[in-house]
Amino acid sequence: MKVIEKRLLITAAILGALGVILGAFGAHAFSKVLTLEQLLSYKTAIKYQFYHLFLMMAVALVPLLKVKLKSILFWLIFTGVVLFSGSIYLLVLGEPVFGVSFKSIGFITPIGGLLLIVAWIVFAVNLLKMKL
Repeated sequence: MKVIEKRLLITAAILGALGVILGAFGAHAFSKVLTLEQLLSYKTAIKYQFYHLFLMMAVALVPLLKVKLKSILFWLIFTGVVLFSGSIYLLVLGEPVFGVSFKSIGFITPIGGLLLIVAWIVFAVNLLKMKL
């Protein structure tokens, strides 16, 4: 196993563990302090975090992808998840949980989403270019 593949799989595992932990908090502790709309946004962040940990696993396990491409995809996915899901967590939990508004970072969410879209496209294009 190459270093980048190990990094992808470990990061995916950590994102998975955090997703379960944050999901449990959302279902129990946060459900008492968040509005329905906030809970839906929070759940969206968790779903996207999970979707993209599976993408990380797929990238790690496709043997014909070059190390450089795997590294590029790692950073696109990781940064995308942190910016997309992370900003939603802060936006939703800011005032009700931390007593601080994070509304000024709202512009980060679509940047994270764009990075995730780019990762999927780069992955798909490179899979299409593979010779069987």
